[in-house]
Amino acid sequence: MKMWSGRFRQPLDPEFERWQRSFSFDRRLLAHELAASGAHARALKNAGILSSDELINILRGLKQIGEKAAATPAFLDDDAAEDVHHFVEKQLVALIGDTGYKLHSGRSRNEQIATDLRLYVRASIDQLRHELAELCTVLTERAEKAGDAAMPAYTHLQRAEPVLVGHWLLAYVEMFLRDAERLADCRRRLNACPLGSGAVAGATLSLDRSLMASNLDFDGATANSIDATSDRDFVLEFVNALSLLALHLSRWAEEMILFSSQEYSFVLLPEAYSTGSSAMPQKKNPDLLELIRGKSGRIVGNAISLMVAVKGLPLAYNKDLQETQEPVFNSSDALLQMLPLVAGWMKGVAFNHERMQQAAQSGFMNAWAGATYLVKRGVPSRLAHERIGKAVQICIERGCELQDLPLEQLRSLSPAFDQDFYESLKLASVLALHDVPGGTAPSRVRQAINATRKRIESLREEAHAHA
Repeated sequence: MKMWSGRFRQPLDPEFERWQRSFSFDRRLLAHELAASGAHARALKNAGILSSDELINILRGLKQIGEKAAATPAFLDDDAAEDVHHFVEKQLVALIGDTGYKLHSGRSRNEQIATDLRLYVRASIDQLRHELAELCTVLTERAEKAGDAAMPAYTHLQRAEPVLVGHWLLAYVEMFLRDAERLADCRRRLNACPLGSGAVAGATLSLDRSLMASNLDFDGATANSIDATSDRDFVLEFVNALSLLALHLSRWAEEMILFSSQEYSFVLLPEAYSTGSSAMPQKKNPDLLELIRGKSGRIVGNAISLMVAVKGLPLAYNKDLQETQEPVFNSSDALLQMLPLVAGWMKGVAFNHERMQQAAQSGFMNAWAGATYLVKRGVPSRLAHERIGKAVQICIERGCELQDLPLEQLRSLSPAFDQDFYESLKLASVLALHDVPGGTAPSRVRQAINATRKRIESLREEAHAHA
């Protein structure tokens, strides 16, 4: 029996009926649908619609449906079910008889899908935050293991200043921790229960909405039935947060691809996450990195797709909203698959510290330190910048570095230069110069690693609490 067939006299066109079904993809919401249905059944009992025995039978039937779906995946191959809500009703009636039809009393599929999606997104956020904690842990461990190893930092893809390898890796941790915070903020905002909203105007029965919300670990009930049944802000917010996470992963992947090329040779690709060429025997290709870079585009596209899907919808529920489900599932699945792989890649990657260290000491990366030396000796900043710029130009003409210029040549540019200028240009001195919170001085990076560990542990505890 269809959930809406009483008003109709003509059957649906067979092709349209197959085309409009959503069970092929919303079946994955089954566990959430069963949980929400259990909460609704308890509210019906409190409202006097169900007897104690009927409630017991319904709850037992819902449990059996979940167990059978888990044990026998083919159980979900139901060509007659319109959606997950219809599937549950069909199976419940098959198990306990017409009492199963009572479960839909006072509710609408509009509120059901709004609830199921919130439960799904909430669970996905908890999983993603756990995986982000794992990835940030690996990055922080690699940052600590790198010790005082240095590398070039770039601006405009040109060598700028030397930094510690650990400082570079912690930059990605900051990105991913922001992603975790955004997801937590999204979770807080979505954690209101639509059950009891009915189709649009609210339930027609006196249902205890607070009880239903509590049973499902929501913070409370939604405030407006029209908004509750049509709201997909939480879906858009979730996928937009995922698109930022995907962008961060793509930036990480792109930099690792660059740094693993022979032109850089900073990164040695882990063979467990690379493949070869069918034509060129020497090749080792960064397949995981390239796929992450490519898949991030699909996630960004999903965010755009969702916004376009809802941008012109009048209140309240419209069938267009069915199209908001697959982009959510696709984006969440993609990142839940990616994050453990990225963590594994980071565990297996090797850094060519010798090559990185060498690169950190060439290309005039100590030029700002040289200008700072002059500033500390009273030379105005702009003039100091000019004097060092002229010194760099002389070096380029002579094919040498700043530290190779004789003191007499430097003093022809400014009398402020003295013998201790050469000490200020050494890598250790340049790194130590950045002794500010958030800087790359070794002591500051060690402090950052310790502070980051505490933030990751806090994230891990939050994720565990919601598991």
